[in-house]
Amino acid sequence: MAVLSHEGTHSILYGSWPLPIGSGHRTGYISRPDAAGKFPVVLVLPSIDGLSSSEKEMCRRLARSGITGIALDFYREDLDEPLTAYEKLTDHRALTDIDEVHDFVISDDVDWAVSGGIGILGIDVGGRFGLIRAATRPWVRSLVVAYAPLTGDEDRAHQVADYLSNLPIPVLGLYGSNDDLVTTATVDEAQRRNEHGQWLLYEGAEHDFLDTDSDRFDQSAADDATARILAFFLATLPPAEEEDLG
Repeated sequence: MAVLSHEGTHSILYGSWPLPIGSGHRTGYISRPDAAGKFPVVLVLPSIDGLSSSEKEMCRRLARSGITGIALDFYREDLDEPLTAYEKLTDHRALTDIDEVHDFVISDDVDWAVSGGIGILGIDVGGRFGLIRAATRPWVRSLVVAYAPLTGDEDRAHQVADYLSNLPIPVLGLYGSNDDLVTTATVDEAQRRNEHGQWLLYEGAEHDFLDTDSDRFDQSAADDATARILAFFLATLPPAEEEDLG
């Protein structure tokens, strides 16, 4: 991996990485602190557009704060337009992929992950998968979803709304008040069902407000949301176990 010069609290290693999924490998991206020791891990689940520069930058931001970020490309080399690719991606396959990445993180092949569970950051439809998995796996320690759809999945195997009351972990939801795909009413309902979580609305922000490649990117909302994401995971995940080489 390439080495990024020191920025923030940690210099980092980052780059594309073939994640072991089933009997093969899936395109992924890993960014982790360039230091000896074990660090908390956050699995970044991408939007309907697949793994992009925006998710990779989020992984690097996490690593600069002492958290390993692993992004998974659900869609592999699917050349369909995003909605078609998402419709072809079954809930079962996506959820199994998440389990497989977790198995990789806790395997003997990985010596840089602290034990005790991982965090999930799900963006857009990635948040659907992250929320379902967080409600059904004890190894998910905390969850952030950014403008994840909360309704409209009635034709899929799982409905996200059914899991909102079954999240026994810290949850942070980040949404825009002007999102044309996720209404504020559904965000309010998510807060009602997940009363111990924190579901925030950014005034004037739209869908994709975190995506630096989108024309709906909102710098102010993104800056605040990113700061909250980093602080949230540092507070809710197992602490790093850095080695003193001095």
